[in-house]
Amino acid sequence: MKQVKKAKIRLIGRRELVDFPELDLMQVEAKIDTGAYTSSLHCEKIELSYEDAKPVLYFTIETGKKAIRFEEFGRKKIKNSFGEMEERFVIKTLIGIGGKKITGTISLSNRDNMRYPALIGRRIIKGKFIIDPKKTHTGGISLKKDWRS
Repeated sequence: MKQVKKAKIRLIGRRELVDFPELDLMQVEAKIDTGAYTSSLHCEKIELSYEDAKPVLYFTIETGKKAIRFEEFGRKKIKNSFGEMEERFVIKTLIGIGGKKITGTISLSNRDNMRYPALIGRRIIKGKFIIDPKKTHTGGISLKKDWRS
């Protein structure tokens, strides 16, 4: 019988510095939010275009930076911070958090009115991290023993 290797659980705080290497975006301060299912990243100029009849998504992360191009993306209805449903574009990308690299789905939205440019929801962190709300910027403290026993 094949043994299943247990993933190492790491400890993170309520805020962490997160990398999005495929978007060339590093050390973004993110709110860790177990109350949110999906993750979100601040974007500007989110535009849907068509090239050879294929939909292509363009967006910028910082004003003045070149547009990022995605051919594979989706749309999803997501409840915003005010409890209202809104349709957002979602992409799959690599996320570096707490010493781990995770491929996850993030929604693109204008977070100008929010304190943090990124929000990491429970879908990405489930089963990989324990959150200590007293801590910030831990970098992902390794937990030596199996906390589940």
